Amino acid sequence: MAQDEQQVLSGLAEIVNEETGVDAADVQPDKSFTEDLDIDSLSMMTIVVNAEEKFGVTIPDDEVKNLTTVGDAVKYIQSAQG
Repeated sequence: MAQDEQQVLSGLAEIVNEETGVDAADVQPDKSFTEDLDIDSLSMMTIVVNAEEKFGVTIPDDEVKNLTTVGDAVKYIQSAQG
């Protein structure tokens, strides 16, 4: 079942917080994973795997490079659920 944007955002924020220690409140749609949140590629892959499990979606490796902001990831997860 597809979740709304706020549900996906808060779930993603939880994952980012658990993996990197970044405050969940800082995980906002306009934030860049690498520039604003300082997430390295290894942590990003772990976040992707956890997001796939949590949201029941598949995020192909070649798609991950397009998910530069939190908002990109939220939109992708929502469309993959739909």
